[in-house]
Amino acid sequence: MIRECGEPRRAGISRQVLFYGALILVLVVFIFPFFWMIFNSFKTHEKILEYPPVFVFDPTWDNFKNVLRQCNVVQYTENSILIAFGCLAVGMILGLPAAYGIARYGHRTLALGILVCRMIPGISFLVPWFIVFRALGLLDTYTGLVIAHLVITVPLITWIMIGFFEEVPVELEEAARIDGCSRTGVFLRIALPLVRPGLVSAGILALIFTWNSFLFPLILAGIKTKTLPVLVYSFMTFDYLDLGGVYAASTLVTLPVIVMVLVVQRQFIRGLTLGGVKG
Repeated sequence: MIRECGEPRRAGISRQVLFYGALILVLVVFIFPFFWMIFNSFKTHEKILEYPPVFVFDPTWDNFKNVLRQCNVVQYTENSILIAFGCLAVGMILGLPAAYGIARYGHRTLALGILVCRMIPGISFLVPWFIVFRALGLLDTYTGLVIAHLVITVPLITWIMIGFFEEVPVELEEAARIDGCSRTGVFLRIALPLVRPGLVSAGILALIFTWNSFLFPLILAGIKTKTLPVLVYSFMTFDYLDLGGVYAASTLVTLPVIVMVLVVQRQFIRGLTLGGVKG
């Protein structure tokens, strides 16, 4: 009897060890690049090139000083903020009604079109966007960059929010319609407040995708509208690679996203969890 009780206990302990071991392995794989980036941003160029890597050294702020001195980081940051939040606002205006319509009325053709746009690599739109924007005078403008990024954010927001809208009880909406609420009023007053965690998750993911976008700003932006990811590229030339500048600039680009996720982490995790258990 004691042996029979001990075997399930050992099996439970083994499963826990395997689970936490796998969890630690996954965390190391995802966290190590961030650690390595921040770690090397405080090294000199010579220290970064040393092999095997040096883990004990005198940290320096020269890389960050060079980034701030050589580049207009404030302007790049303002451009990234304007483009990211502008794209988020327009993406929400277009994506939320589309997701609600698909969830309630089953517009399969629209859903298929959005899915195709989501699956096509963003680089496929780059040349057509450049030709169209050049003809319309939208190169190196915030409007052009916001429109370009909508091919990423609108499908993303729509597909995330479809599942959340499907979980909103239809009876609540029907009761509101009986009380005299219009369809738009039902959408704004009933559906949207109930999918708030999904809004946070979709918004954060859309911001991250737009914030980290590199190819669109590299080709479609100019001196006035270049964003922070392009700042990293400026430390790479044909004859020299400033590794310290690359690591420092990458850290500056990544920190705002990390801070933003930490601020809204509860709502973000709740939204991802709710979205993951929808049947």
